[in-house]
Parts: sequence; C-alpha cells; structure tokens
Amino acid sequence: MRRSYHKQKPKAEKSFRANEHIRWPEVDLIDADGVQLGVMPIAKALALAQEAGLDLVEVNPKASPPIVKIIDYGQFKYERDKKAQKQKAKNKKTDTKTIRLSVRIGAHDFAVRINQATNFLKRGHKLLLELRLKGREKQHPETAREVMSKFYSQLKTDTELELGLEQDLTKQGGQFNMIIVNKKS
Repeated sequence: MRRSYHKQKPKAEKSFRANEHIRWPEVDLIDADGVQLGVMPIAKALALAQEAGLDLVEVNPKASPPIVKIIDYGQFKYERDKKAQKQKAKNKKTDTKTIRLSVRIGAHDFAVRINQATNFLKRGHKLLLELRLKGREKQHPETAREVMSKFYSQLKTDTELELGLEQDLTKQGGQFNMIIVNKKS
C-alpha cells in the first residue's frame, strides 16, 4: 500500500488589500483622522489618499460597501505584527513533566524525585506521576497506591506549592497515573 504524505500549508494570515488592489467600485471612506467621509467611488478615495501621501487600506471587506481607511500601510502592518507578537508571548505554554516511580524505590531516590517534582511544579509545569508494576508486583496494587499517596503527601508539605489534582490516581492495566498541578502559577 502506498502512503502519500502531504505538507500542511501554513495558515495564511489576514491580509488587507491596499491602493490599486481594492476591487470595489464604491467604498465607505474613513480619513487619517478617523472622520467618516461616506460612500464614494474608489477613484476619488485613491486620489484623496495620494493627496495625503498615505495608503488606502481595505479595513472591512465584508461590509456593504466595504470600509477603507487612509493610513500608512507600513506602520499599520508593523503595529498589527507587534500586537500579534505580544499576544503570542501572553499565551504561556505549559509542559507536562513525567516522574516515574517504582514500588521498590529507595529512600534517596524517593527524595531526589521529590526534589525534581517541586522544581517542575515551581516552574509552572504539570507533573505526571507514573508507577508501573512488573511481574509479581501486579498482585499487590495496594503497595503502589501507598507509594503514590506517600509521594503526593510529601509534596504537599512544601509551603511554596499549592497543589491540586488535575487527574486523580487511576489504574490502567499494570500502571498507576496521577497528574498534579501547582495552582499558584
């Protein structure tokens, strides 16, 4: 069987037609000061824009007649891109970090995992606790629950963290999972 892979096309950002690229016979014009000049032929609107030394930019093409504005197109694009960049910076991406435990985990390893978990949670990441049961361990799931609850209670003793469970302790086959988040960040 032949597989074909298609490259996804990047999303086209909203483009604004300017000057001679505007295709409408009549437009609703707003001048550089924001004053509504009303509906007029495109040729007259272009003449007014050239007279002001600015561009005629289609702001709302879906209106009837479309709304155009006399502005500096380069400055308009710059401000729009800058606003999009600020919006992108505000959207904080949270990663899910995984810590794997074992039923037979040693005291030092347990302390190291606690330290890692607190660091992840302080940085604002979600924490996925994972404990896999192997072989005969599958016959004693209560010990796995004890280890997971001990780990969570140990994390709760840290005063800098305000923990919450996004996903409570669940068992899927021979694996226990729990997702913890820090509500402060």
